[in-house]
Amino acid sequence: MRRDVPLLIKALGIAGFGILYIPVMIMIIYSFNSSKLVAVWAGFSTKWYKELWTDDILLTALYKSLLIGVSSATISTVFGLLIAIAFVRFSVFKGRLILSLVASAPLVMPEAVTGLSMLLLFIAMEISFGWPSGRGVDTIMIAHATFGMCFAAVVIQTRLRDMDKYLEEAARDLGGRQPFVFLSITLPLILPSIIAAWLLSFTLSFDDLVIASFVSGPGSSTLPIVIFSKIRLGVSPEINAIATLMILTISILVLFGSILILKREDKK
Repeated sequence: MRRDVPLLIKALGIAGFGILYIPVMIMIIYSFNSSKLVAVWAGFSTKWYKELWTDDILLTALYKSLLIGVSSATISTVFGLLIAIAFVRFSVFKGRLILSLVASAPLVMPEAVTGLSMLLLFIAMEISFGWPSGRGVDTIMIAHATFGMCFAAVVIQTRLRDMDKYLEEAARDLGGRQPFVFLSITLPLILPSIIAAWLLSFTLSFDDLVIASFVSGPGSSTLPIVIFSKIRLGVSPEINAIATLMILTISILVLFGSILILKREDKK
């Protein structure tokens, strides 16, 4: 039975999406503005996209953000997988409550508190062991992996709980032993959640500003830090340009993923 959506709900939906996407569209339009003044339209131009590729500061920050994002997401996913297996496959073990508290705290802890605590940890380690020598890419990577693995654990843990355990038991009854059972049965079944956990961890790392600003040092600024430092002096058209390219990249990836999902549903 078909039910029409009430007019009020439609209006609220349009207003909500409008508030979200209209500023984005304005930013995209003004990325093609020939004037340096962001709020004054002086004609169509792509010169800011050309100048973007000659801005060594932005390109270096982008490279570091990608490097930190990929590395921390990989570390987060590995540790998140181990945490998820511990919670789901070993329901009762000593220290479960403590591990649950440690794995859940970063999910609700303010980023400023996390960043400050990581900074104090690195300072104490440098005084005690001589490492890390200052703050840089490695400290940002460790900090991002620390809170990213908690999100990864939640995503993978949900899939592990929904997975049919009898498949693993059947493999063991047929003579399968670890790690064969995990690699041939469990891993392929939970692979979509592992990919989702990696993508979530990468997004959180690439987007982070607060924690990275605490644990970064000279010469290790990520892209969000550079963008934030630039807009404090006024929004530059180059910032609009790089933001537009990021939106375009994300849109293409989302569109590609949606097409794959639709094709899979059609096959069913």
